[in-house]
Amino acid sequence: MVHAGVMSGSGNLMDFLDEPFPDVGTYEDFHTIDWLREKSRDTDRHRKITSKSKESIWEFIKSLLDAWSGWVVMLLIGLLAGTLAGVIDLAVDWMTDLKEGVCLSAFWYSHEQCCWTSNETTFEDRDKCPLWQKWSELLVNQSEGASAYILNYLMYILWALLFAFLAVSLVRVFAPYACGSGIPEIKTILSGFIIRGYLGKWTLLIKTVTLVLVVSSGLSLGKEGPLVHVACCCGNFFSSLFSKYSKNEGKRREVSSAVSVCCRLLLSLEDLVAVLLRSPGGSLHAAVHQPFGNSRLVLFYVEYHTPWYMAELFPFILLGVFGGLRRKTTRLGKYPVLEVIAVTAITAIVAYPNPYTRRSTSELISELFNDCGALESSQLCDYINDPNMTRPVDDIPDRPAGVGVYTAMWQLALALIFKIVITIFTFGMKIPSGLFIPSMAVGAMAGRMVGIGVEQLAYHHHDWIIFRNWCRPGADCVTPGLYAMVGAAACLGGVTRMTVSLVVIMFELTGGLEYIVPLMAAAVTSKWVADAFGKEGIYEAHIHLNGYPFLDVKDEFTHRTLATDVMRPRRGEPPLSVLTQDSMTVEDVETLIKETDYNGFPVVVSRDSERLIGFAQRRELILAIKNARQRQEGIVSDSVMYFTEEPPELPANSPHPLKLRRVLNLSPFTVTDHTPMETVVDIFRKLGLRQCLVTRSGRLLGIITKKDVLRHMAQMANQDPESIMFN
Repeated sequence: MVHAGVMSGSGNLMDFLDEPFPDVGTYEDFHTIDWLREKSRDTDRHRKITSKSKESIWEFIKSLLDAWSGWVVMLLIGLLAGTLAGVIDLAVDWMTDLKEGVCLSAFWYSHEQCCWTSNETTFEDRDKCPLWQKWSELLVNQSEGASAYILNYLMYILWALLFAFLAVSLVRVFAPYACGSGIPEIKTILSGFIIRGYLGKWTLLIKTVTLVLVVSSGLSLGKEGPLVHVACCCGNFFSSLFSKYSKNEGKRREVSSAVSVCCRLLLSLEDLVAVLLRSPGGSLHAAVHQPFGNSRLVLFYVEYHTPWYMAELFPFILLGVFGGLRRKTTRLGKYPVLEVIAVTAITAIVAYPNPYTRRSTSELISELFNDCGALESSQLCDYINDPNMTRPVDDIPDRPAGVGVYTAMWQLALALIFKIVITIFTFGMKIPSGLFIPSMAVGAMAGRMVGIGVEQLAYHHHDWIIFRNWCRPGADCVTPGLYAMVGAAACLGGVTRMTVSLVVIMFELTGGLEYIVPLMAAAVTSKWVADAFGKEGIYEAHIHLNGYPFLDVKDEFTHRTLATDVMRPRRGEPPLSVLTQDSMTVEDVETLIKETDYNGFPVVVSRDSERLIGFAQRRELILAIKNARQRQEGIVSDSVMYFTEEPPELPANSPHPLKLRRVLNLSPFTVTDHTPMETVVDIFRKLGLRQCLVTRSGRLLGIITKKDVLRHMAQMANQDPESIMFN
């Protein structure tokens, strides 16, 4: 029923040329690569290098360099991507603090760095130092009062608007592909789709600069997702320096996939075997260049001094339900600059009065995750202490909440509502925007509030049956920071639909290995609840919104349709455009190419028999005819073009024929007309096909392309089949 062969002739593509001419084997923009062809070309290249390595020492050295080129590429990517991540992080810290004030000793210092250099800073007032001045102190020499607050408020808004305007302007003028997180597009590119310029040098430069600007503006977005795009741009740049990768789209995607694995965000099972061996190199440099500003290799290191209890799984699961209920949709405005300015203005105006929305999202999450020790000064740790307590610092018992905790609770509630609403409108604007950190912040706020509620309930009602066995009076029973961490995982899982990988990411972000069970409980629950509203995660929804030709391995196709129901041509449509093996002239082929926009043409024995012998790509036919006219004498419009080994019998006065057998794929993938579409879809997914031909007893009936498969799947799901295709 299904037939596949090994492609032949991917080395020298022209009979009349010793070497392939330029652009052979490349693809046009917004087309899908042929994975089987790319694999065959790489196999031929490797076989050629191996055979030549035995001829001389120099060829042997070249073979060694080729073998090690993958490690060299990953080394260079790790160095550049790690350096850019560190620079972005430092720049974000400085520009975020610049909205509130400036360091007098060195204006490029952030607030924290400025106070490090001050000898007058005390532990109690570690956030205040004479060298750091707010804008009201610098401009009007006032630090308190209504006028100082209003001036600082206005300066905060103005800086935010300036940063956002610069970001959207740079993206709009220089690199439109620098907007968004980049993860949906990278997933599509890894599946074989061509988007020229998406991983280019201009995109890398503009995305790096604008990522700093948008995060510093205070918009509800993160930089972790766009950093995957930045790292893949680095990978594409270094891949172009090595012919092993620059001339093979399949090998180039191996590098991008390895980079994605190092970023721990986009690992697909199809790429696992090919890339895991090189991933440690990138991960090593990601660790060496970690920009987290601490001595750990994690972003939000946590260390709780109380274990979790089985009874706490119930509130953990409730947090999972909350995370699953929260979904985002993309809102793309018709006026991107105005949209960014408006959302930034609203964000700055509403965020400034609330300390939990004014600070950076990473700092907020870190505070929500923290356990309340004896030295913590946060409002969240304003408990009423027992003056007679003599317990160790790391074993502080549960205490009644003070005024600061209750104030923090209603501030967190307002911040939670604001974050949910504003993130919906922020994600999808024409600026770099990540979703990981905002989603974690929403879940962490909800989790911290639930944790404080459970903690106070356990303190005041420790005789209840649910607390009696594990929460005694004077014991440290409940850790609100753990609830924040579980809530963050639940919310992120509801948005992205990740489960196991989400728990791994949370472990890598926090180092909390012993909390895998509550994290998994919340992640699985959030996925179940979210799946009740739709099977797609935010990135899959974004892919479908843009109409990218992406076949998700998680999508099930259970309909009982056959290949004959999907193939083209259908009843009432013109017959399939084909080439004959030895009866068409160069002019006939050029006319066919001009009048159609197909990516390739089946080659048959004759139009009467329709016996299939192979498949010829459109681009290679164009290049072959162009180069034949330039380099081979006697090739004119009336020249007969043939794909057989021997030329056809022609009259004596006929022009010189053109042989293009090496352009022909003699073993195209074929299925019979009675092949179930479930099987066809599975073949397209696993082999990354661009098209397959439909035959019956060797006779060509039609063709099924990847777009035909996507249209059919959309139609079976009661969706408009034309609305999902990329334009």
